[in-house]
Amino acid sequence: MNGFRDRKEDKGPKLRINEQIRVPFVRVVGENVEPAVLSHRDALKLAEELGVDLVEISPKADPPVCKLVDYQKHLYQLKRKQKEMKANSVKTVVKEIRFGPQTDEHDYNFKLKHAQNFLEEGSKVKAYVFFKGRSIVFNEQGQILLLRFAQDLENLAKVESLPKLEGKRMIMMLSPKSAKKK
Repeated sequence: MNGFRDRKEDKGPKLRINEQIRVPFVRVVGENVEPAVLSHRDALKLAEELGVDLVEISPKADPPVCKLVDYQKHLYQLKRKQKEMKANSVKTVVKEIRFGPQTDEHDYNFKLKHAQNFLEEGSKVKAYVFFKGRSIVFNEQGQILLLRFAQDLENLAKVESLPKLEGKRMIMMLSPKSAKKK
């Protein structure tokens, strides 16, 4: 093997067409065709008469559903539909803000302004307090800091998860409020 994959097989969904369909009876649907249950041989003859392919679209149905359609056109429509769905999907961005257990006021306000900007852009904010060495004994301070952070951002964000200690980090997730109140 030379390390290259056969790309012709990778494109599109795996659909059985024409003679690849191995069931005695199929339910035939399509444009200008009345839905009916036909034998596989009769369905192939009908597809040949119309100059289209017999494409199995629902193999788990009883009997399997096959559509009379041009196979290449069907693949093109499926790919276009998937591309539209991908374009319409919302991509969530998570921005991280790191604190120490003894973060002073100036640093806190600086990070608070960044978090406000991130939330206004529509990004989620993952705020966490990182404990180094023995500073883990101040985990109550970390929790107080994160709760204060959430309270200061309550007009822009809602808390997805309350502060939770995971190893040496205490993490809290904030997401932007969807609708602003006027």
